[in-house]
Amino acid sequence: MNTKTTKAIYWTGAILISLWFGASGFFELTKNPIVWDITVQLGYPPHFIYILGVAKLSGIIVLLTPNRLLRLKEWVFAGIFFDIIFAFFSKLSVLNPAAATDAVVAFVMITVTYLMFRKLYPATYAKVSEH
Repeated sequence: MNTKTTKAIYWTGAILISLWFGASGFFELTKNPIVWDITVQLGYPPHFIYILGVAKLSGIIVLLTPNRLLRLKEWVFAGIFFDIIFAFFSKLSVLNPAAATDAVVAFVMITVTYLMFRKLYPATYAKVSEH
């Protein structure tokens, strides 16, 4: 796969994830019943929902910043993975398997986007000198 294709897949994924998690974060901060009521039903306290909303909106700003904040983007990807995993298992245990379908779709999207991110920005490790 060439760099142009990798970039196209990465940015498509980053934009779709940002729209999804941006809307979710906005709805959490504005107590939109669609998101808020489900999250409360899953057993999460209101203060956690607000924190999650702020984290999501902050994360998408970092995710959409081109060619910068690469280490911080790693944390954003990790945070999104954790959010999806917790949503998946919470929905499975409290609601039903069909309610967790969105988490599976989100997981595939973030995984593909992260793989493209790693192709564009391979991890480099500095050798630690021994003293």
